[in-house]
Amino acid sequence: MKLTSIKKLAKQRLRGILLILGLLLAYLGFTVASGYLPAAQHESVNDSFRQFTLALFQDEAASSTLNLHFTLQNPSDYGILSPPVTFGDYSTDTVSAMASIENCLTTLNSFPYHALSEENKLTYDILTSYLKTSKDGTKYLLYEEPLSPVTGIQAQLPVLLAEYRFSDLEDVNTYLELLSTTPQYFESLIDFEREKSEKGLFLSDEVVDTVLEQCQSLLDMEEKNYMFSTFEERLSAIPNITPEQKKSYIQKNHDTIQTSFLPAYQSLVDCLQELKGTGQELAGVCSLPDGKHYYEYLIERETGSEKSASELKTMIQNQMKDDMEVLQQFAEASSLPTLSLNTNPEQILRGLEHKTTHAFPTPEAVNTNVKYVPKSMEPYLSPAFYLIPCIDNTTENTIYINQSHTMDGLKLFTTLAHEGYPGHLYQTTYFSARNPDPIRNLLNFGGYTEGWATYAEMCSYYLTPLSKQDAMLTQKNSSLILGLYAFADIGIHYDNWSLTDTIRFFSSYGINDTDTIREIYELIISDPANYLKYYVGYVEMLELKKEFAAKEGKDFSQKNFHKAVLDVGPAPFNVLEKYIVK
Repeated sequence: MKLTSIKKLAKQRLRGILLILGLLLAYLGFTVASGYLPAAQHESVNDSFRQFTLALFQDEAASSTLNLHFTLQNPSDYGILSPPVTFGDYSTDTVSAMASIENCLTTLNSFPYHALSEENKLTYDILTSYLKTSKDGTKYLLYEEPLSPVTGIQAQLPVLLAEYRFSDLEDVNTYLELLSTTPQYFESLIDFEREKSEKGLFLSDEVVDTVLEQCQSLLDMEEKNYMFSTFEERLSAIPNITPEQKKSYIQKNHDTIQTSFLPAYQSLVDCLQELKGTGQELAGVCSLPDGKHYYEYLIERETGSEKSASELKTMIQNQMKDDMEVLQQFAEASSLPTLSLNTNPEQILRGLEHKTTHAFPTPEAVNTNVKYVPKSMEPYLSPAFYLIPCIDNTTENTIYINQSHTMDGLKLFTTLAHEGYPGHLYQTTYFSARNPDPIRNLLNFGGYTEGWATYAEMCSYYLTPLSKQDAMLTQKNSSLILGLYAFADIGIHYDNWSLTDTIRFFSSYGINDTDTIREIYELIISDPANYLKYYVGYVEMLELKKEFAAKEGKDFSQKNFHKAVLDVGPAPFNVLEKYIVK
């Protein structure tokens, strides 16, 4: 799982990428007619295109202080000067969102495609796909849920704030100003949830209870809140800060948390308690008006696949069947193999980085810090996640481990392969080293990123001391389990499975713990299509590899395939296919 402000907090409003109509004149000062263009005019077109995408990047990156802070270390290098200090807000203005995206598409489509460089053609294709999907989603603004238990703002915001780096005192001042605006930010969130309630789209009582528990846990920490201690740690790292300055800032942080941040969470608690009982029954999104179409949109947005729900079910079933056949072939083994492995995360990551060079392009030289999720937030966060670095400084990387999730050596190994090498960290730093168009760093293609990381995780079983057969068995078992989750996601949200249906489905695969299945059911309900991006992305990678191998013939190699996928970078799968297969 990747954790980043733009890709997690952007769910707050689905604002699209805003474009002022005046940009049409500013960036289209050249002939847009089809046909031959002189070399000089080709250059002008490409320069104008990069100016256009830079303007989009500047606008979107500066729309939220958190987005900007976690995207750029030096915003001024990208022409972003004196941006407002804000978390952003939540909007339900469908008309405005639609108009903004249509304006952007109009401008984008005005560029003569044939005159663009190969790199700009790739950006054009990716941006076109992203905007068209975003446009489809504008009618579903109120269907979005910023308070989901795992990826919701109430769980993510404290972690992101605790990771807000301090390079100098200006960063500290911006952070404190941002923290003081939390009440206004949460007020827009509360208004958003109230409107959802009025339209019959509010959270189920079961999910409300989980979110309330998360918020109350933060409030109950009082003076033990890690936002106090992490602030002091970051403050101490600032060069030349005086004891007097440090003392003053610590007091300001304390006061701001007590008078702004925590009261905002209390206001959210009060709102949720008030609205509880006004939402839907615990059921998939297909139970909502036009719910099946909404889920089809989520599939495309979350997975980057153009396949329908029915087509995905077939694809998932086929992969699960293949996995089952392998497992049944070795059914004489009474249990999966066990393995005693190193449990030191830093050492595991170093070993994985070295092993990655055998079948993957050489990793970039970066530093990786392993941190642990604060105990108070352990029940509400993933087993592990990678915090994406700034695009202008990818040398410092952080992986968080949630110690509440018991992981043996093998599980820790494969988890760090997913988050580190050759997963998220490796893919992210490799992509950044290619110096892509900045706008591409703000476009979320979860099917590619989580699909790649899941693919990397599955590959990592063969990097352990396990025999080839045992590695295959454990890998196929893991793949099958993830496939069950993905298939259940479609069953619940598209085919309207009840809890009983879900229990029956898992029981058919020998999983009979009803409490565990209930937990899975509730997780899937609260975050539709979340599991799909992992598994569908992974299987689409496997399908892409088959196509690439057929194209390359005897020249095929694993390393060449990996390089081809990594060189394109995050993109929908039809674009990936276009650039590496066709």
